[in-house]
Amino acid sequence: MEAFATRKQRVMLVPLPLQGHLTPMLQLGALLHSRGFSVIVAHTEFNSPNPENHPGFAFVSLPDGVSSASGNMLEMIAAINTNCREPLEKCIVELQGQVSCIIYDSLMHFVVAVAHLLSLPTIFFRPTTAVYMQSYHVVLSLQEKKIIPLLDSQLEEAVPGLHSIIRFKDLPVSVFSKISEVLLEFVKNFSDIRSSVAVIWNSVDMLDECGLQQLQQQYQVPFFPIGPLHKMVASSSSSSTSLLQEDAGCVAWLDKQAPKSVLYVSLGSLATMDDQVLVETAWGIANSRQPFLWAIRPSSVAGSEWIECLPEGLREVLQERGLIVKWAPQKEVLAHPAVGGFLSHCGWNSTLESMCEGVAMICRPFFGDQMINARFLIHVWRVGVELENVADRKCIEEAVRMLMVDERGKETRRRAVEMKYELHLSSQKDGSSCRSLDDLVEFITSLALQE
Repeated sequence: MEAFATRKQRVMLVPLPLQGHLTPMLQLGALLHSRGFSVIVAHTEFNSPNPENHPGFAFVSLPDGVSSASGNMLEMIAAINTNCREPLEKCIVELQGQVSCIIYDSLMHFVVAVAHLLSLPTIFFRPTTAVYMQSYHVVLSLQEKKIIPLLDSQLEEAVPGLHSIIRFKDLPVSVFSKISEVLLEFVKNFSDIRSSVAVIWNSVDMLDECGLQQLQQQYQVPFFPIGPLHKMVASSSSSSTSLLQEDAGCVAWLDKQAPKSVLYVSLGSLATMDDQVLVETAWGIANSRQPFLWAIRPSSVAGSEWIECLPEGLREVLQERGLIVKWAPQKEVLAHPAVGGFLSHCGWNSTLESMCEGVAMICRPFFGDQMINARFLIHVWRVGVELENVADRKCIEEAVRMLMVDERGKETRRRAVEMKYELHLSSQKDGSSCRSLDDLVEFITSLALQE
């Protein structure tokens, strides 16, 4: 372990070992490191980050008892919270006072008990929007009022207490069937900041102002919305945070394509689909006659290793019109001048990365925050179009053509460019996120001075 300079500069990060959570936490670490803090990353053995990509950090491994994420996600998170508590405590004791503050992913709630035992302050990190976190409070409120399960006729109704565009069907937890005790405990843990002294958000005032204000009143601790983290840290770090091997060769293929002509397709690091949906999606993309770059993660198609379920004739058509890779350097792809649209699962990292590059989106959410993100992309920020039927090639073809070339998508494409400019301003000097970062640096420094 490297020797550290002064006590006020030492922070420990404890990320959740899933791509959508790990990436922004490492970006936060790079941002704090650029501001003079020494960064220790206490990570699980499962999905551990590559230290070679972050030479300025110190890394410590926590035995977690988890071999893969192929099983039940709630069970995996519960196991990590049970198994990592003792190793984290031992790690901090061995560091002999080298940690002044712990910033932990909201799903790694075991950290708070360890920190309390060792008299260390904790900061709660949310890699999503405030309105998404609000949605969990709504679920708890509905449960407390004993009105779950709701009737199917209420699917399209607006959720009281949230933005009017959010329907009951968009909530991250189904309220149309009884919620299990295990899931209910997860929801409670997810939305409880416990004794944390502040909350850091990978969000932006201009995107999330109402949700941030409402939660600020509820939690009564300082909030620091410092997103988009990938843009805030861009000038100080270009390290890869991907857990999968990126195919950099696709950038050379993009170099040969016309400006704004290529549809980029990626459905994230966790979502899966059945082979028939893959075939319909492929035909829809092929029939749109737009060039495409499609990142299909290995084993993301149920029962297949990769794309062997695609019929031979369809594969030939796809090969003529685009490029399929196993994983892509997404930030670089979205920034490429050839890319004119993004068919996405609407995970928050992907949403921010797309909006920051002025790339309009086709919204195809699966779970978690993705439904809420999609609703905002389509109806509030107006930089996305809805995919009405995810298993119908005609709907997919029409959505692609509308977004990429039709007059109907012109306003969406224009708004995407406008949004890029607005987000750029937030991350510049005197922008809201930059000011919030300055406040965060001062706040963390003050924690050490209070000891």
